[in-house]
Amino acid sequence: MKRRDFLLISSASIATLATGCTTTGTGSSTDTAAKRREIDAGVDGAMNRLFSSARGANELAQKAQGILVFPRILAAGFVVGGEYGEGALRVGGQSVAYYRTTSASFGLQAGAQSKAVILMFMTPDALQKFQASKGWTAGVDGSIAVAKIGAGGDLDTNTVRAPIVGFVVTNAGLMANLSLEGTKITKLEI
Repeated sequence: MKRRDFLLISSASIATLATGCTTTGTGSSTDTAAKRREIDAGVDGAMNRLFSSARGANELAQKAQGILVFPRILAAGFVVGGEYGEGALRVGGQSVAYYRTTSASFGLQAGAQSKAVILMFMTPDALQKFQASKGWTAGVDGSIAVAKIGAGGDLDTNTVRAPIVGFVVTNAGLMANLSLEGTKITKLEI
């Protein structure tokens, strides 16, 4: 297979993944309300998984100015990969806006997986910059310190001092040493 044909097939696969992850419907207020409830229920579940897998995460969440939670990000690919997920920004424990995240990757990869990504905005400035943006890209518009667990099972103290602290949680628990660089986040109009 020629490289050009391979890239076209891979691109088509990513487009299919992204299309399958978007919502379609009538756009009525009941559809919107149901979509919000679905996302909020997923956010609650993701936060509970985080709190049970990382000692100190609950206390950190209580100090955060806002928490952006993507409870289910689907990733799939074969050499060319893509990710898509929907989530909510919570301020003061309440969902104030809904967002989507997308990213693409190239390299040796195959298969599919699901994960939750949680971003805690620890300073008012970090939260304001995020909320004011029309589209936000990790590593460009804000640096994210991915949380690490220390030898004693607690969160690493250097990580929790960052303006934005990120967590990646799978069914196996908290993941470390992952990069969220290049992840694009845009507001959902629901």
